[in-house]
Amino acid sequence: MSAHSTGLPAAVLGTGQTHHVARRTDVSMAGLCREAIDAAMADAGVGWDDIDAVIVGKAPDLFEGVMMPELMMADALGAVGKPLLRVHTAGSVGGSTAVVAASHIQSGRYRRVLAVAWEKQSESNAMWALSLPVPFTAPVGAGAGGYFAPHVRSYIRTTGAPEHVGAMVAVKDRLNGSINPHAHLKQPDLTVDKVLQGQMLWDPIRFDETCPSSDGACAIVLGDAEAAEAVESTGRNVAWVHATALRTEPGTYAFRNYRNPQAGRDAAAALWAEAGITNPAEEIDAAEIYVPFSWFEPMWLENLGFCEEGEGWRMTESGATARDGSLPVNPSGGVLCSNPIGASGMLRFAEAARQVMGRADEHQVPGARKALGHAYGGGSQYFSMWVVGTDRPERHS
Repeated sequence: MSAHSTGLPAAVLGTGQTHHVARRTDVSMAGLCREAIDAAMADAGVGWDDIDAVIVGKAPDLFEGVMMPELMMADALGAVGKPLLRVHTAGSVGGSTAVVAASHIQSGRYRRVLAVAWEKQSESNAMWALSLPVPFTAPVGAGAGGYFAPHVRSYIRTTGAPEHVGAMVAVKDRLNGSINPHAHLKQPDLTVDKVLQGQMLWDPIRFDETCPSSDGACAIVLGDAEAAEAVESTGRNVAWVHATALRTEPGTYAFRNYRNPQAGRDAAAALWAEAGITNPAEEIDAAEIYVPFSWFEPMWLENLGFCEEGEGWRMTESGATARDGSLPVNPSGGVLCSNPIGASGMLRFAEAARQVMGRADEHQVPGARKALGHAYGGGSQYFSMWVVGTDRPERHS
């Protein structure tokens, strides 16, 4: 048993999120967060007096041009007089924030913890914020898409994947998003041909194969065993945290594998070991994977160990990752449908929890009992993951 698996039980009691749109001019960042927080607390059946600590996740401050926004927002977040901690691991921050919040429960220090993450991209320019000038980094000037496109090209070249695989992912996720009332992009009439005929943004990434820029927020309430059992006593399920993992690697070093990063492989291996999972493709009922550009689905399927290296595109092409497939990936529509960057990772974690709690509404995967939440950030260098399940983990009983 690893050191990571000796903590006390933790469970997701409730989740909340906003409707994700291009511009929310009607609310401030604080107002945006409160929408998600209020929904999560209502879902969990808790009040402000029940919250012992607040964990905030935020992507780079340049994304909105506000320095340390968590400080001015402490009152609105219900954090005055309570421990307030900010987490920042680039685009994976939402997932990392959920992991940190869970660890505060597992330590035995707090009974209930509120985690919240957000982005209001409309108030700044993420592409500009990601194109930092020399001497801090090499001049890209193309934002995330320009940075990741060569990795996708390398994946296609080394695996022989046909070009329609990326379009298949885009269609699948957009169709899933079309039945998710919270999703930003809803394209129920999208087809593979339409995607392939679309504008090329960063070869080989086309317009419909990339994520939107969204305003939105997500919140999660986590609790200890006693708090979880109180929720279960009302006839509602919680999402027990079976395992968590965080790993990081440098953005640039000799022999770095950008298509299949070591940090992601190590995080996944640690996650499955802690969760007692030996065959992820068979044992996971739903997977919410961070896919901001469609080709990252097959790449991350390999990185996470759902299939052998070079076989991810075949798994996607077979239909296995469809909502009615053997491994539904992003039944919510994922990052391809909603991308409030700071919250995108937490949305993956929250949507995984919603699946096993049976609260995923129209995009519920029937009978889902174990689900994966996954996020990555930076130059594919920060990884955060968790496995949640309907049943309390045996090691914690």
